[in-house]
Amino acid sequence: MAVKLVIDGINVEVQDGTTILEAAKSVGINIPTFCYDPSMEIYGGCRICVVEVERARTLVASCTMPVSEGMVVYTESPRVVEARKSILTLMLANHPNDCLTCEKAGVCKLQEYAYRYEVRFGEITGDKHSYEIEDNNPYIERDMNKCILCGKCVRTCSQVEGRKVLGFINRGFNTKVSPAFDVTYAESNCVHCFRCVSVCPVGALKDKRAAGQGRKWELEKKEVDCTFCDYGCKFEVGSKKGKVVYVTPKNPGNGRPLCLKGKIGNELKHVDNPKAPYIKEGNEFVETTWPKALGLEELIEKIVNSQAR
Repeated sequence: MAVKLVIDGINVEVQDGTTILEAAKSVGINIPTFCYDPSMEIYGGCRICVVEVERARTLVASCTMPVSEGMVVYTESPRVVEARKSILTLMLANHPNDCLTCEKAGVCKLQEYAYRYEVRFGEITGDKHSYEIEDNNPYIERDMNKCILCGKCVRTCSQVEGRKVLGFINRGFNTKVSPAFDVTYAESNCVHCFRCVSVCPVGALKDKRAAGQGRKWELEKKEVDCTFCDYGCKFEVGSKKGKVVYVTPKNPGNGRPLCLKGKIGNELKHVDNPKAPYIKEGNEFVETTWPKALGLEELIEKIVNSQAR
């Protein structure tokens, strides 16, 4: 059944059950989001997507609120803008001010919205986190000082049956995302599939092998399908001045990256002078050969033996 409503003075008609966020998007209205992802269950925790609805007592989260007949919505009213600015101000009060050197610069949603609503660092002061940067594996670097607790990494990890490496721990100001018992990725059963890195809207998670290879706006990008198994996960190949410099998984909603083999295998296939791969022995990562990392040693040995005959 079709539902008619008005969003920012625009008459909109969508199917019953559509959220305000989806309805606004259908007519080109960009409501900011941090925790929302169409490929995941709705979370509604970040509140940056709040909008004003006539006759509603409070602002509502547009990602969770379904439309109703005759609804009148304002996505940029003074109340809405003030709420978003307050949220962003609180986030920046406990966020590192290193945008100039952050790998996420140019594609960071926090940076984008701070610019959009003219929110700056230092407008309020208070306690700040001082987590050590987790750098004890060769694939993913975690800087929890930059985490905004959107929960996207937790939810995308839980979508893979038997994975569910990440969760929220602690309470209040000390809440953080972590594997169980607050161990590092290297100490957990994380397989470094990069799903979490692909969905992170800020610079809390970094692809170490792609770091320093070029700013996002400098790179030409193309999509490739992984051929290491039947799933056919999608990867993005980035080139700078005609030279392929990195391979990274696409957003899981568009290509379901499930393993590390796909990433490093596509690095070998596409990247000029790819870095050496690593395998995990206990809680330590050890540099190894490409055949061993990709599970091809036995196949290569059989080929060599057959040729020797």
